[in-house]
Amino acid sequence: MNRMVPGRDAIAESADAITELVQHLEVVVDCAEAGQGERRQQLVAWMASEIDVDPVVESFGSPAFKEVPLPSRPEAARIARVLTAFVLRQQWRISDQVTDSAVLMVSELAANVVQHTGARVFGLRLRRGAGWIRIEVRDPSRGLPCLMPVSTTDLRGRGLLVVNQLSDRWGVDLLPRGKTTWFELRFTPAHERTRIQPLAQPD
Repeated sequence: MNRMVPGRDAIAESADAITELVQHLEVVVDCAEAGQGERRQQLVAWMASEIDVDPVVESFGSPAFKEVPLPSRPEAARIARVLTAFVLRQQWRISDQVTDSAVLMVSELAANVVQHTGARVFGLRLRRGAGWIRIEVRDPSRGLPCLMPVSTTDLRGRGLLVVNQLSDRWGVDLLPRGKTTWFELRFTPAHERTRIQPLAQPD
């Protein structure tokens, strides 16, 4: 059964929106290199707040529990961002610093699948271990992504550059049918949000 986000015109992502996103990511890379974390967080907040979380999670499910199939269409990158932010912030209580980097990178991997593989559907899976997070994007193509040199004026080809700069580790695993492109981020207890305890009721 095909799953679709119900009645959300905001999910439709035009070619102009993709170009705008790439331009924002170019700024993000420059900010990351310069150590301007505040500006980077502002850009990520802009992307993560594009659509409501609840209808997306209800329609696709949580990729923390099992691989979630996403349609290979331009709006898939946006959906992947929302699902990743939901898992890291709300389910796993991970800090904004780690979450923001993961949202940027999963957006790039999803966009690469849509633009380069010809797939109809691809999978998104999030895994968590002791002190690390792994995010996987699986697609049916066995063509390997390449980290290409880009200049400051290039608007395309920056996807893996972002992943290479922000992740602690990344790679590609070839499968009998297709491949899984993944990245990992390490985190410490300082990167976990403290759960707010309810106030005790007076006797």
